[in-house]
Amino acid sequence: MRFISTEFPGLFIIEPRVFEDHRGYFMESFSQVAFEQQGLNYNFIQDNHALSRAKGVLRGLHFQIPPFAQTKLVRVTRGAVLDVVVDLRQGSPTYARWFKIELSARNFKQLLIPKGFAHGYMTLEENTEFQYKVDAPYAPEHDRGIYYADPDLNITWPTDNPILSEKDKHLPLFREFDNPFVYEG
Repeated sequence: MRFISTEFPGLFIIEPRVFEDHRGYFMESFSQVAFEQQGLNYNFIQDNHALSRAKGVLRGLHFQIPPFAQTKLVRVTRGAVLDVVVDLRQGSPTYARWFKIELSARNFKQLLIPKGFAHGYMTLEENTEFQYKVDAPYAPEHDRGIYYADPDLNITWPTDNPILSEKDKHLPLFREFDNPFVYEG
């Protein structure tokens, strides 16, 4: 497992070792030992799995506030997504900036998203399956989001007309939410 640092503190691209032959492939999608060797000590408590039937489905930008803020380890097991995160940690050198990466069943890449980031993704193919681990339970009263097309963030998405849930259509702008996140460097 290869851990690739990004310019965003705590945000890592993870490339698992994939062993392929004529039968298919084998890989470790998660190794607590490998994480601990990198100094990353998370207690993932839940796995989530989402299917998006259409290309152009956008889910996000979502996060939970403390005390139920979540670290996520995300990957795609079928199809492809454009995965986007926004650093919400006040005082971070990358505060209010976004990072994007294509995750797909073909490239096997994963993204480790620490607490204090808003997260969203848009499907690039039909019937895309997205899976992720979290280190805190879902807490509806702590669930928050930011509008995907926030003009201050100016995120470039593959389409200007995504398929959204009713909830995601009405999320607040970045400047409108009461931000509890502070960078602890």
